[in-house]
Amino acid sequence: MSDLNTKPNITAPDDFYATLLAVHEGKTKEESDAINARLVLILANQVGDADILNQAIALAAEG
Repeated sequence: MSDLNTKPNITAPDDFYATLLAVHEGKTKEESDAINARLVLILANQVGDADILNQAIALAAEG
């Protein structure tokens, strides 16, 4: 059984997406990759639960 919430759960998702895209504007691929890596680590730290994080990794790996 998965405890991972896969239902829409972001307040103002369009605004979030616009902010995410904006932070990458004018960046090289390497700079964007570094931003994404830092964001993943920051959010993983916020989640904190290893089981949830492992479920998220598995789901992301499925494509």
